[in-house]
Amino acid sequence: MTSPLRLMLINDDPVFRLGLRIWLEQLGDIQVVAEASNASEAWTQLSPSAAAAEVATEPALDLVILDLGLGRGDPQQLPGLQLCGQIKSRFPTLPVLVLGASDEPVLRAAADQMGADAYQRRGLPLHQLADLIGALATAPTSQTASALPADRQSPPTPGPGATFRSRLRQSCLQQIAASLDQVQGHLDQASAPYRWVLAGRRRELRAARGLISWLLATPTPEPQPSRPQGDPQAPSSPFPSPGLVQAPGGTLQGWPRPLLQAVALKLTGPLANTSGVPLEIDILRQEKRQELLYLSLQQLEATLRQLRRAQLSPEQVTQTWLTLLGDLWQDIMTEFLGRYTTLEIDQQDQSLVQVLSQERETVQQGMLATLPYGPDLLRHLLFQDSLTVDGAPYLASTPAALDRSQWLLENLVIQLANAVIQPLLNRCPDVEPLKQQLYHRRLISSREIERFRNELAWRYRWASFWHEPAAIFESRYPLWGLGPSGLVSRSIYAPRRQELEQLSGLPLVITLLLEARDAIAPRFRAVVAWVGSGLVYILTEVIGRGIGLIGRGIAKGIGTAWQDRRFNRHSQDS
Repeated sequence: MTSPLRLMLINDDPVFRLGLRIWLEQLGDIQVVAEASNASEAWTQLSPSAAAAEVATEPALDLVILDLGLGRGDPQQLPGLQLCGQIKSRFPTLPVLVLGASDEPVLRAAADQMGADAYQRRGLPLHQLADLIGALATAPTSQTASALPADRQSPPTPGPGATFRSRLRQSCLQQIAASLDQVQGHLDQASAPYRWVLAGRRRELRAARGLISWLLATPTPEPQPSRPQGDPQAPSSPFPSPGLVQAPGGTLQGWPRPLLQAVALKLTGPLANTSGVPLEIDILRQEKRQELLYLSLQQLEATLRQLRRAQLSPEQVTQTWLTLLGDLWQDIMTEFLGRYTTLEIDQQDQSLVQVLSQERETVQQGMLATLPYGPDLLRHLLFQDSLTVDGAPYLASTPAALDRSQWLLENLVIQLANAVIQPLLNRCPDVEPLKQQLYHRRLISSREIERFRNELAWRYRWASFWHEPAAIFESRYPLWGLGPSGLVSRSIYAPRRQELEQLSGLPLVITLLLEARDAIAPRFRAVVAWVGSGLVYILTEVIGRGIGLIGRGIAKGIGTAWQDRRFNRHSQDS
């Protein structure tokens, strides 16, 4: 008779552990022999199991099911991913299944990096979870990859129907994306009534895009650009994913490769600006915008690789982070525009990169120095330092730190791309070769270029006078990110009390106005509501009743007059 599979559950939710244990033990061939709510309890139970395994003919455990969010409520506890790495380091042959709340690529890649044998979301159907547990617990270590679900392996060759649906969906989505780009271009210049029509058209196109994606979805997962290079189903792209590029100095191994791959995967999607706030890269054509963002990510990877070889300390990175980002900006601009590109400026042939490099101090102080958590992000990427999330420090392998570091990395990549285009718009915005090579067709005329530059100038003025003081007063940092529909704006909480105390002049007046509005607005609304209720009472109970009485009197008078008239007529007849 085959002995049941012996499992260990590591989860800080006792209700989840109880429900999962009851369901697993109902299957008959699975037995939960150990449970733990934190890392210390897990190690206490794993150590006796390891000692028993040295004497017994069979291992004490067949599988460990670990919660990815372990320790998220207490930043001081050992997080789930780090515990997974320690378990695999001490017990290499013990399979570990990691369960997470979502199926984000960055979480899956991080689990793979820490040695997990499989990663799945907690909402996986129970029969699939049972099959996965059986495959992981019974397969040899060398065959663990074959036990993974289909979304973790190379997808099978799609049939003719799936191929047709995939091509039809891609064609439809490309047409919708082109129409959205055209509508967005007209929306920026339209008058108010026409803007409402275009906004409705944009909503219709977005709804159509979601409907097409649902109706023409293929039953098998489509290959992603972040697949291994040997995958024959991987789509060809002119911009390879970072971490998969064989650069002369090699690629980054381990951390932060999962983050770079997750951001690179998002760069394959739509990159239109959906925030309504103009950005410097909006002037670029779609393919040039994608190329610049990819290049920013790849140069960041190269810079991290060089810094690791230089063996800088965290203190040195903190002291020189702005200079490091300035050098990174210089490298991106040189690669994007060309080291030897020359233009005729003031009737002289000058190197374009040298001309734009004169704006380095402006770019560093105006754009790079204002990046939220700039030195913290660099230390996090280089040394896996803890990251502050909502005022509390989280270790690098926790889900909260992974999500926050991805947001900060997306913002860094977008701002680096904007910083490359800003000196170009300041120094030589209307040079014909650059316009033909880089600019979007709707922004290629001199008038549209000047309109675009004025919009950017007003955006920065309005941000310095209003948005930045408001963000400081509201204790938040605005960020740019990569959403499913394109570039989006978001914000994160951050204590900024010291900056608030240093405000002066107009920014200080703005914060005082916001404070006064917060103090007066509730009382003003209460007064308006009270006056409104009083007017309603007067109109309904006083004036309304009076009008009703007048109406009744008029009706009564008309009835009396009609009766008198009939009485007089009858009297005359008689």
